[in-house]
Amino acid sequence: MKQNITLAVDSELLREAKVLAARRNTSISRMLAEDLEELVRHERAYRESMLKALALMEEGLPLGGRPLTREQAHERR
Repeated sequence: MKQNITLAVDSELLREAKVLAARRNTSISRMLAEDLEELVRHERAYRESMLKALALMEEGLPLGGRPLTREQAHERR
């Protein structure tokens, strides 16, 4: 469901945004909606990647071999 929002922007910024939208053959509303969609998409992808990375760190990675015993870990050479 689409909803409307109201923005307060400087008049010079609004003028430049209108010119930019016209150059892109779109509306300010559509341009902002697309930019917001992109920001949200990136944020979701980042969050998903972060959660996957944290899960991998929690599991650990298979590096082969056997775990060292306490004695082996503290052995001095």
